[in-house]
Amino acid sequence: MKNISLLLLLILLTSKLFGQYPWERPLKTAWSNDGITFNAPTIFQDSSGVPSLIKWKGDTLICAFQWFRVPIGSPSWDRVAVKFSYDNGITWTQPIPIVVNGLPPNYQRPFDPTLVIYNSDSIRIYFSSSDGFPIGGLDSTVNTYSAKSIDGINYTFDTVARVDELHNRVIDPAVIYFKYGYHYLSPIGSPQQGAYHYVSPNGLTFMKVPDIPSNNSHNWTGNYMINDTNELRFYGAGGTGVWFNSTSNGGVWNGYVNTNIQGGDPSALKLSANNYLIVYVGNPYSTGFNYEVAKEESIVIYPNPASKHINVKAAAKLLGSVYTVYDNTGKSVLTGKINSENTIIELGNLSGGVYLLSVGDNLKQTFKVIKE
Repeated sequence: MKNISLLLLLILLTSKLFGQYPWERPLKTAWSNDGITFNAPTIFQDSSGVPSLIKWKGDTLICAFQWFRVPIGSPSWDRVAVKFSYDNGITWTQPIPIVVNGLPPNYQRPFDPTLVIYNSDSIRIYFSSSDGFPIGGLDSTVNTYSAKSIDGINYTFDTVARVDELHNRVIDPAVIYFKYGYHYLSPIGSPQQGAYHYVSPNGLTFMKVPDIPSNNSHNWTGNYMINDTNELRFYGAGGTGVWFNSTSNGGVWNGYVNTNIQGGDPSALKLSANNYLIVYVGNPYSTGFNYEVAKEESIVIYPNPASKHINVKAAAKLLGSVYTVYDNTGKSVLTGKINSENTIIELGNLSGGVYLLSVGDNLKQTFKVIKE
């Protein structure tokens, strides 16, 4: 309980500096054909911040973010969570808090996540943490750490800090593999101070190189995105909204380009030649907390992906409802009833692929079947 109180104090103190609490804002998402002009945004996730979006193994999108679902102290309060999409971002699974195995108990909870594909078969998450709980604000004990996963949910902690600035905290890290190595940046402080820049051959040992310059209108809090083999972009935010800057080497930048998105801490992903997806922090809810979320989380599927069976956690009002599983051609392949608040559906002889679970009239979730 003491740790929860300390964490809440840190969040309140940090949030007060920026004028908003993180649980008062949703994540939003939008599409574009050029990465500059995006269509009308929709809600991606309530009560959340600092998203990081990647494409993994060809057909899977993963978004990590800090989740602040009330009540305070619940399993979904101030946790790094992930959502998956198996249809190029059209539909997403419900949030699942990650587990970082081996994180020392005296370290504060992971925050500010960023995801990076590692050796094509695994993921490394980079995040902010500290040995102990700094009181009065984030101080130089806050470093960037990392952990590795093969499923995007369960991670193994890497015991050494990846980046440690001796006299300053490092928060909001962004990491990506581009050309011949990994690039890391973290905003130094105020926007005009720019960002720290480190490089690494393996994603573990980072070497400091010259800082990235900025001005008071462009805050380097956001995420990298590879536009093509010779262009790395960074999407950030400032007084005019979301912008990006581009580079061919990670150190020399070409200039700021404004988008039409009004928000903060963006993460963009190029899905194809004319298809960009962005997730970003939207404006605060008019009433602070968003309580209109229960109906959209009436069903939760886990594990996802699955091999032998899935568990369907359903609201009590759905007991007795009929479910149907459809394959990617729209053919019904399984049917049954939701007979408890945690119904197990055996996948039987289903082949590997993406399926749609439909419960009742309008509740739908996609899931993926993996066969060894």
